[in-house]
Amino acid sequence: EAAAPKAKAKAKAKAKEYDYSGLEKGLRLQAEAEGKYWAAEVVAVSTKKRDAPVKIHWVGYTNASDEWVSGERLRSKALTVKGAKGKAGAEGAAKPANMPFAARGLLLVKPKVVPPLDPGFRPLILAKKAYLEAAKDCTSKLDWALIRSDGVGRYTLPVFEEKTKESRASIYLAGVLIQEMIWQRSASELMLAGPPKICKALAAAYSKGGAYEFEVLSMPNVCGHPETPFKVTIKESADELPAAKDTPQICGKDATGCRLAFDLGKSDIKTVAVKDNEVMYSKETEWDVTSEDPDYHYNAIMDAMKLAKECLPKVDAIGGSATGTISADNEATWCDIFPNVKPDVYKAKVVDIFKRIAKDLAGDVPLKVINDGEVTALAAVQKIKHGNVMGISMGSSEGAGYANEDGNLLGWINELCYVKLDLNPKAPTDPWSKGKHRGLSHLYLGQRGATKLAGKAGVDVPDNYKYPHPDMCTIKHEHHAQCLKIIQKAMADPEKAPQVRKIYETVGVYLGYALAQYCEWYRIEHVMILGRVSKGDGGDLMLETAQKVLQEEFPDLPKITFHTADDHFKGVGQCIAAAALPKI
Repeated sequence: EAAAPKAKAKAKAKAKEYDYSGLEKGLRLQAEAEGKYWAAEVVAVSTKKRDAPVKIHWVGYTNASDEWVSGERLRSKALTVKGAKGKAGAEGAAKPANMPFAARGLLLVKPKVVPPLDPGFRPLILAKKAYLEAAKDCTSKLDWALIRSDGVGRYTLPVFEEKTKESRASIYLAGVLIQEMIWQRSASELMLAGPPKICKALAAAYSKGGAYEFEVLSMPNVCGHPETPFKVTIKESADELPAAKDTPQICGKDATGCRLAFDLGKSDIKTVAVKDNEVMYSKETEWDVTSEDPDYHYNAIMDAMKLAKECLPKVDAIGGSATGTISADNEATWCDIFPNVKPDVYKAKVVDIFKRIAKDLAGDVPLKVINDGEVTALAAVQKIKHGNVMGISMGSSEGAGYANEDGNLLGWINELCYVKLDLNPKAPTDPWSKGKHRGLSHLYLGQRGATKLAGKAGVDVPDNYKYPHPDMCTIKHEHHAQCLKIIQKAMADPEKAPQVRKIYETVGVYLGYALAQYCEWYRIEHVMILGRVSKGDGGDLMLETAQKVLQEEFPDLPKITFHTADDHFKGVGQCIAAAALPKI
């Protein structure tokens, strides 16, 4: 047998610090020897051997040739340099949580309806179904409870035995599903019960420095107690976990009298004036949510509301909606439309911003502000006169909400824009989670779901509008809003429409699989689609494609009836529903 390759001496260079967390036993990669790169396989990764922490096996050679090497001699997408620039140009961006190599064969499922501009799309819902089928005979169970101030979310997942490589799929999928439930309902604490090693792995993932650090750091703010850290506890038995609990909320649905309302999105401020359920005025005003100045935000909202006020003889009540968490006392507990306002300034000048605006505009009139997704659901109930409705606003991002059979809210936060839809290991990251996650709805069901595809579809847009140009990888929405206008204009051009259709078909595929995923948690009989992405012929094509996905991939799901409104209602429908929220 020929001797195994030997490392070629290299001149000393500035030492790089590598992140080996993405490497695991069995992973194929390339390793350097004699100045060339050869096929190799990871045998082990050590936390003690700092200089050469990865043991590799040279493919085609005996185990006697195995050796410990450093990151300098390895090539793999699973190996990164700490502090390296990401595609968006962010220094020190956190690395997304990687799917274990051993889990990919089970969890990466090709959809029957392939999005024409995103053939690598791998829906989470298909991974979940494939996993549950493979694990149907497993006797071990993992239980968890997500605890919030007014409720508890519960789930039980069958898991593979800890000693098997399939257990890595159990850990990964459990982490994803817990994250999904967190952004549906919010949570201040995660309780786990099940196999010890699996519970410990998840506890580590949901800690600072873990794969779900973004959730760990976000939830205290979302829940309104930033001083209290997110907590993870492991219990001996599922019997020790609290029972599931929801606290439904009843909101006003009648807009009698003279009312003002606003809907604060990531690209614009929508305002309406309503008199006895009739819209007297409506307008969309663009704004810059990235401003650090809370006075800019106050003035932008106030100026837009003053214009609406001029159309009414008086103001009896004010309603509103915004992304993020709004308290029962109309406080902006955690709103990501003010992402760059510093924490101390946020507490002083943003938390009470809605109450100050209402008082300065109209005195002590009734005020009610809720999450934008919740208003979407209420707008749907008012329009179609039916419950069990999922409302989805496809605007700057996905705003979603759900109303039960009585037309009331569940008391969940429904921040589904932070939910993972795509398990493709190469799925895009987003600026909100700061690179910690891939495949979140932010880049699938809002305007970014369309604009990220403009270049692939051949739409004639400026170079800096072509994803992943750095201008398209920040939290700013202006470029995306303008890019979407160009897409919509091209869709109206008969010569350009055939190519542009692929954008809407692709987003329609995303929507279809997302709805099937949501049906795992919500009883959906009707879905109302609002927002600028749904406007025009492109929006109609998107819905047709989503229905095709449900029919072909999920024929056993109960029928979901799709609803739309005219383009004007799509643009300000949430705002009209918000006007009815406060009781006079």
